[in-house]
Amino acid sequence: MENRKIMALGKSSLVISLPKNWLKMNNVDRGDVVSLEILRDLSLVVHPTMKTGEREKRKIVVIEPEEEEDTIIRIVIGCYLNGYSTIQLTSKKIFTTRQHKAIRDVVKSLYLRIIESHASEVILQTLMDESMASVEQGLDRMHLITLSMCEDILVAMETWDGDLAGSVLSLEDDVDQFMYYLIRLIRCAAIDPSLAGNLGLDILDCLDYQNLVDRIERVADHTTNLAQHLVNLVEHQGVIPLNVWAVFIEVARLSFDSYEKAVEGFILKTVQDSNTIINNQEKVGQLFRKISPLPSFGINDRAVFLELSAIREDIMRISEYAADIAEILIDRAYKPEAK
Repeated sequence: MENRKIMALGKSSLVISLPKNWLKMNNVDRGDVVSLEILRDLSLVVHPTMKTGEREKRKIVVIEPEEEEDTIIRIVIGCYLNGYSTIQLTSKKIFTTRQHKAIRDVVKSLYLRIIESHASEVILQTLMDESMASVEQGLDRMHLITLSMCEDILVAMETWDGDLAGSVLSLEDDVDQFMYYLIRLIRCAAIDPSLAGNLGLDILDCLDYQNLVDRIERVADHTTNLAQHLVNLVEHQGVIPLNVWAVFIEVARLSFDSYEKAVEGFILKTVQDSNTIINNQEKVGQLFRKISPLPSFGINDRAVFLELSAIREDIMRISEYAADIAEILIDRAYKPEAK
């Protein structure tokens, strides 16, 4: 950080000089126009005027002929999350059929489109306009999809509806798409004060929102796992004692309710239920201890035991993530107010 002395120019104007290195890096010279922006913390940001084409962030990535499909997917996601508007994938030879499929698959899960596709080159372009985006709206939609998954799973558990449980599996992709969209937006805002100002975020907001998005995505993941285990259990429902399954339903309802209240508390900025949500973790453990160990309740089938154990683990994780969100909410309640 450099200190600059404010100088008087005429009777009413005050000026400061701009660092030479900054002028050189941004190709700014005498007579050029710069933009000034006052941020939420009252600091002043100087933006150089962008020339045509400078706003586009382009990344060229060379893909090895033997590159694994999963690696290509991670590369594309990494470029997307770091704010590149154009991603050019170039193969040293030609893309294999499996590599092409991997690229097309990852494009479907992100706000990207393929604008050029050749044997040895694929160019991807984002469909996002960060200046028109909204973290709150994206977060709300991501949460509503995840909450819908939780509600459907609870009904499926109560009615042993395998088809309803199966329908939940396809919703995970929608949650992931919103997750990538929001993480990209938050990461860009963290390094772009102008974008952060447009979104109404400061650096602490970026940290909190990224943690929240991560927790919601994990809740969706465990709900998806729970759905798959429930589908596997439907044909074995007759060997599970009613009193045991009733506890699973009760604990699932408690965990889903904690999740819903935690996210709604974050959105509405109310800490009213936060301590209850955090304390519910202990209640979840107590309820499950009532039906432990499972073999003592007549569950001797190994496959059924493993599925129930996995469901128990998923429900407990959901309760923990709800408590994490509640703790984020409490921390935000004591966040220093912007000047």
